[in-house]
Amino acid sequence: MPRKPTAIIFLGLLLLLLLTFCHADPGSNCPKTSPLVNLESQFKMLQHQLRGSIKILDDCSFQVSNFDMLSGSDVHWWGAVAPDFNNLTAGFVISDQKLNETYKSASFTVRLRDNVTWDQIQVLAVWDLPTSSDFGHIVLRDVVNRSSGSSDLAPSPSPASDSGNGTGQVHTEPTMLVNCKSLSDDFRVRWTLRPEENVIDIGLEAATGSTNYMAFGWARPNITHQFMLGADVAVAGFKEDGMPFVDDFYITKYSECTVYKDGSVKGVCPDTRYEGSAPNGFVNNTKLVYGHRRDAVSFIRYQRPLESADKKYDLAVKHTEKRTVIWAVGPIRPPDTLQPYYLPQNHGGPQDVVYGHLELNVSEHVDDCYGPIEADDKEDQHLIIADAKAPLVVTSGQAVHYPDPPNPSKVLYINKKEAPVLRVERGVPVTFSIQAGHDVALYITSDPLGGNATLRNASETVYAGGPEAQGVQASPKELIWAPDRNTPDLVYYQSLYDQKMGWKVQVVDGGLSDMYNNSVILDDQQVTLFWTLAPDSISIAVRGEKKSGFLAIGFGRGMVNSYAYVGWIDNIGKGRVNTYWIDGKDASSVHPTHENLTYVRCRSENGIITFEFTRPLKPSCGKSDKPECKNIIDPTTPLKIIWAMGATWTDDHLSDQNMHFATSSRPIRVLLMRGSAEAEQDLQPVLAVHGFMMFLAWAILLPGGILAARYLKHVKGDGWYRIHVYLQYSGLVIVLLALLFAVAELRGFFFGSLHVKFGTTAIFLVCMQPVNAYLRPKRPNNGEQVSSKRLLWEYLHVIGGRSAIVVGFGALFTGLKHLGDRYGGENVDGLNLALIVWFLICALIVIYLEYYERQRRRNRSIGRSNWVLGNLEEDDSVDLLSPNGIHSEKESHTSGRMEVQLEPLNR
Repeated sequence: MPRKPTAIIFLGLLLLLLLTFCHADPGSNCPKTSPLVNLESQFKMLQHQLRGSIKILDDCSFQVSNFDMLSGSDVHWWGAVAPDFNNLTAGFVISDQKLNETYKSASFTVRLRDNVTWDQIQVLAVWDLPTSSDFGHIVLRDVVNRSSGSSDLAPSPSPASDSGNGTGQVHTEPTMLVNCKSLSDDFRVRWTLRPEENVIDIGLEAATGSTNYMAFGWARPNITHQFMLGADVAVAGFKEDGMPFVDDFYITKYSECTVYKDGSVKGVCPDTRYEGSAPNGFVNNTKLVYGHRRDAVSFIRYQRPLESADKKYDLAVKHTEKRTVIWAVGPIRPPDTLQPYYLPQNHGGPQDVVYGHLELNVSEHVDDCYGPIEADDKEDQHLIIADAKAPLVVTSGQAVHYPDPPNPSKVLYINKKEAPVLRVERGVPVTFSIQAGHDVALYITSDPLGGNATLRNASETVYAGGPEAQGVQASPKELIWAPDRNTPDLVYYQSLYDQKMGWKVQVVDGGLSDMYNNSVILDDQQVTLFWTLAPDSISIAVRGEKKSGFLAIGFGRGMVNSYAYVGWIDNIGKGRVNTYWIDGKDASSVHPTHENLTYVRCRSENGIITFEFTRPLKPSCGKSDKPECKNIIDPTTPLKIIWAMGATWTDDHLSDQNMHFATSSRPIRVLLMRGSAEAEQDLQPVLAVHGFMMFLAWAILLPGGILAARYLKHVKGDGWYRIHVYLQYSGLVIVLLALLFAVAELRGFFFGSLHVKFGTTAIFLVCMQPVNAYLRPKRPNNGEQVSSKRLLWEYLHVIGGRSAIVVGFGALFTGLKHLGDRYGGENVDGLNLALIVWFLICALIVIYLEYYERQRRRNRSIGRSNWVLGNLEEDDSVDLLSPNGIHSEKESHTSGRMEVQLEPLNR
């Protein structure tokens, strides 16, 4: 019993020692011999919204402060000897600590592995092992050089000791600023104040679309309402090529910037719009410092003066006073011919979500940004949706915005887009046209790195491609891959010889290619059209290939006089499709129509708009004269289609801000029944020759042969017959040659159009005439009765020839109509008129000849008082099918011919 307290005391002391050692500083027993000890720096953000600072404590550990990061799959602390791609990927794990969770303003100590020293580490990174992804890193060598004054890189500004910002730490990364204020769940403003330099650095950060703007600025002093009017704001965003921009704006009206007829400028306008550009920078007082998009989050840092030389359009920032600031996010309109600026559109949406105001004193230290901003959809790369009938052109080029650093200097491009996300459908073959060079062999793999996983002692599944899948532009290699039901939802297109040149392939079930029978890519490869024909209707789907606020197609040769279909997502996130008739080039010329659309759908995926609808081929309007009643689709005639994209659309009052920022450069003729398309182009010379030859044959030679047979038989001899045959054969030869020219130029013979049907019928009839002439029955001798075969032959020959001419005339007129439909010829109406005048002239000539022939016959029958037996004027017994014109039915020679002349009786 007396020993019990002694045992308890001993156990208590042992527990205290254990707790002491467990909570001891990891570096308490570690020396501080490395020259990097006490070094401080910030992480360079590359992915997963990584931010934070480190301080090297000793030879074994370092302290991490204010650490933000979105979670990864298998993330470790990583070391490398240099920041280039090859050295980073050949690096090593330096600590047993894993970073697989989301970190929010965290601070902790990290201990190096026992076999790792600072001498081995030139680059300290946060690394995801499965994807070899660098979330962010610090180049220790650069930090040492900066501290010794030998760095080539100028450090970013540091806060002044008297600015009220607190720490005095040197911030070397542009994403790191002293203060941070959350304006909404998805929008933050960061800043560093430097009053002694009359400068404030501002960083705008928002989880928003790549085509949206971020705006922040100061309202007029002492204002209590309408905070935007008179406000001095900076508008920042990203251009179409992914480069950041920021401009100084001044707001005079709640509208888009507008230049009025008197030259005045009002609205949300850049300062330079009011006063023009100034070489001294006094008008545009914002200076872009840095910008990036990571994980669908935009970040742009800029500088502006506290006191500006521009007193008219810039407000002074009284940094020691609490002032009202305003902010907004929303869609932006790219420059066009009317407005050469990026102009913010109406932000819409609820207050404190997409716009708002608050009181802010920038000299007070603020940091209420807890953790990283996380976008709903972090995939921000270009998206290409594969189509079974359109090959994907694979090339290689310089890495500019590769989505998963680190990466080599050369990466894969698909359809001129850098490392896009490729979406394919199971069961739909995908064709790759590989033109990336002989040193790039494309393959589809389960390995996110590529470069032949077996060389890294790793396993992978290859779904398509390999060493043979390489080619150049002059000799591309075709690779066809058909993902099936066993293909995983996510695979990768990569190079067999180098790692991380490609990116993701999303494999989905079914889609537009499966739902529609036909598809074509419209002009400039920015819009894909899908359709399925039914007996009385057509189902259409339209998909954009780039991000936009609305997508539109039009039926017509241009915007003016076209029927338009516009798909967009409204303010409440609902997909809409509206129809319009456009008869001008301004907003007032866009007139809503009420077409009978069914099965209407519209959606947006990563900013890519797709809309679908079904409509009747012929609107059922009765006797109505509404514009939509004339919007008839004839499947046998090429349908001319144009497209346009823009930032915003509305079904209310349209204005110039709803104008498109991209449009097709020319219409595409879509052959609905053939399932193909061809660009609008000028009439080919060969087809012009085809038309002239057909006119020569059907309007001159062949009718001339018929007229010779009808009106020249009274001429003695066989001249009429020779003229008839020679003209007919000449016309037939020209017709056949013209037909061959057209077939060769159009690379085929298709019966879809009315012109081809008329032409084929006419050619068949005219070709039957020589056959008919060759098979003609024997002509009866003088005094013999005409046989029924001969009589039938004569009827067939005459009716067939004249029918061929009538159908040929129809082919000429339908050919001109086809010319207008196919090529939009501006002179088609004039050619039609000329053809009509020609036929009227020919008709007058025929009427005159017919009248003359009847008069001649009447005069001969009543006025002639003698005749010569055997001298028949209409003897066609000469066989003109024979080249010698031999008489086939002569019963006597000319030398033995007997004439009997009868004299009238004199009474």
